[in-house]
Amino acid sequence: MAHSHAAIGRPSQWVSRFAPLIPQGEVLDLACGAGRHAKLLAALGHAVLAVDRDEEALGRAAGEGITTLRIDLERDGDRPASWPFIPGRFAGVVVTNYLHRPLFVEIMSSLMPGGALIYETFAEGNQQFGKPSNPDFLLRTGELLHAAQAARPHPLRVVAYEDGYISQPAPAMVQRICAVKPSDGREPGMLRLN
Repeated sequence: MAHSHAAIGRPSQWVSRFAPLIPQGEVLDLACGAGRHAKLLAALGHAVLAVDRDEEALGRAAGEGITTLRIDLERDGDRPASWPFIPGRFAGVVVTNYLHRPLFVEIMSSLMPGGALIYETFAEGNQQFGKPSNPDFLLRTGELLHAAQAARPHPLRVVAYEDGYISQPAPAMVQRICAVKPSDGREPGMLRLN
């Protein structure tokens, strides 16, 4: 899916704001593109696994502390791809400008206890601003919030959630969430917000 946001080289303000909540450990930058968030996370001291299906983009994402992996998470030939990561592997998962609903459960199960999900992508209503405009690539009202609250075996603790219009870096309708997986199976511990 091509759109004007894909060319932006600076990290998302949403990701930059909440990245310090990710505990020490490996972070998955899913559909990483050229690696703007992988580089931010590596600079914060995380080992980063940057995943994308675009070999050229992964070449730009590579860097110190960043391992790249070329994989199509949606299709494996003529059938749906299977999720390649074990539950509880990642201290954080970052997803921006990408939506494949069948991955919601796997993304959340891949978080280790205390791990943070930072997700930001386009939402219904973005059609008025350009691409993406296909409903398959636009979150429905409250969809990220519902996915975090429906996580099993325990809901994620929602730290922040927004659903609406942004004017920067370009006009768009977006949804974004930062949520933390419970560390003891019930409630996440105290979060330090700086």
